[in-house]
Amino acid sequence: MTGSDLQKVTDWLIDGARSALSPPRMMAETCERLVQAGLPLWRVGVFVRTLHPDIYGRNLVWRPGAEVVVGTVDFDIRNTPEFRNSPLAIVFAEGQEVRCRLDDPASGRVPFFDDMRAEGVTDYIALPLLFTDGSINASSWTTKQPGGFSDDELAALKTVVVPLARVIEIISLRRTASILLDTYVGNRAGQRILGGQIRRGHTDTMDAAIWLSDLRGFTALSDRLPAETVVDILNGYFDCQVSSIKTHGGEVLKFMGDGLLAVFPIDEYVGDVQEVCSRVLEAARESRASVEAMHYPVGEAVERFRFGVALHVGRILYGNIGGGDRLDFTCIGPAVNLAARLEKIAGRLSRTIVASAGFAGICAGGWTDLGEFPIAGFSKAERVYGLQDEAPVG
Repeated sequence: MTGSDLQKVTDWLIDGARSALSPPRMMAETCERLVQAGLPLWRVGVFVRTLHPDIYGRNLVWRPGAEVVVGTVDFDIRNTPEFRNSPLAIVFAEGQEVRCRLDDPASGRVPFFDDMRAEGVTDYIALPLLFTDGSINASSWTTKQPGGFSDDELAALKTVVVPLARVIEIISLRRTASILLDTYVGNRAGQRILGGQIRRGHTDTMDAAIWLSDLRGFTALSDRLPAETVVDILNGYFDCQVSSIKTHGGEVLKFMGDGLLAVFPIDEYVGDVQEVCSRVLEAARESRASVEAMHYPVGEAVERFRFGVALHVGRILYGNIGGGDRLDFTCIGPAVNLAARLEKIAGRLSRTIVASAGFAGICAGGWTDLGEFPIAGFSKAERVYGLQDEAPVG
């Protein structure tokens, strides 16, 4: 391997690895270029910790002639003996490289090395990927070359990981921004924000089915139970809804205490309003069953729960609203206000699922007319519908 060959690879990385349009492609092309330059690589791995509520880190593994394998691990991995005894744990903890020739008897203490020996690997080195914020991530490099890596090859790897870390950090920052936006404002809103829709007042109108729900008896529940217990109950309660909402094409925009606001865009989802509303109703039925099955032991008793959800369809204003530089990506409009009023009516009628005349008319069948009700702030009364298969719960 010549210095000029190595320089071409590092120059490509310093330039941002522009020909690689995805993280797996960047990983593959980096390794392929190094092999073409003369490095005898076999298995190469990169592990990057993520800022995600459920995922501890993401790994990419390259082998010659195969697709890059992308995987994730949750936070429990930190407590496993396999991880605690692995070279990567040392890299993360100390920011130091770990080298091990696989004919060294000491390598027998690491189960991962048994797998590598079975593949014919002779040498292993783990090198830290140091980010500019001080965080430490890791890369691992192996070879099947008899005698392992030469000193020049090890020096080349240590040279390459510096620009490689910069590229991975940029990719990681972009991914972190996307994950955080998905987590806190939702996927569609996150895409719009990353796309530049960040100024106050920057809004769009769209047709959507609207979901507004809350937990019955939440105020009394909060008064008699410890705050930590209430938070645990709320998380379980929201789990009963969020997965169904997302599965059926909706997006959760806001949690408001025990309340949940979600929208199911019509224009962005095939444009078939009847199909969208049918999916919303299916999500509501699934959520109802999940909440009914939910229970929480408190002392000698077991808490059971009920919730209510109002369904409506209409045009909403969707975008950035707030004061100064503190903005919220949300939706407003008379349709949202009406859904909020209907949810209160559902509580008064001891109903779990209610719908406006507009929603029930589109998603026809299976509804019963609950009557006409005056709506605070609206000039006209609204006819409200409930499901025929649902009896009022007192």
